[in-house]
Amino acid sequence: MTGLPRLLVLTDRTQAAGPLVSTVAAAVDAGARAVVLREKDLPDAERDELAAELAAVLAPVGGLLVRAGPAGAPAVHLAAADPLPDPRPDLVGRSCHSAAELARAQAEGCDWVMLSPVYPTSSKPGYGPALGPAGLAALVRPGLPTFALGGVQPHDVAACRAAGAYGVAVMGPVMRDPRLVAAYLAALG
Repeated sequence: MTGLPRLLVLTDRTQAAGPLVSTVAAAVDAGARAVVLREKDLPDAERDELAAELAAVLAPVGGLLVRAGPAGAPAVHLAAADPLPDPRPDLVGRSCHSAAELARAQAEGCDWVMLSPVYPTSSKPGYGPALGPAGLAALVRPGLPTFALGGVQPHDVAACRAAGAYGVAVMGPVMRDPRLVAAYLAALG
């Protein structure tokens, strides 16, 4: 999809430097324009309230709020095994960890994928060894905007882009220090 920011910030209130909405607001102040609301363990009402608060943070900058999971928003990000929602939301992304999952996402017409783990990370256990830039390059599919996810630090962005990634998706580093958004954006050019 055209116009998709090259940096996706994923939420994780357990790692946030402060209250999640404040942390996301600081990331937006630092330049973030796309946020993926995870927090799938919250009851629906709490998650809906959080989504409304984050949408209000992003609205003044024309930002994009993506909701993790198969329902409940015009923009969703699906886990590898989630079914494609019917009716299809306006924007759909999918997490992928293999060539088969990427092929499925492309066949479904996903607007983007997050491919992980690119580097070692404690938040993506059980998905196999880190791909590294060479593994990322081997899996990126032409025409499918791919975000490198998993252990990506600002100094890794150039290698991810050289491997064919459209952009990067980041959770822990930005949740712990939202000011890092500026370093990621500078590295993305």
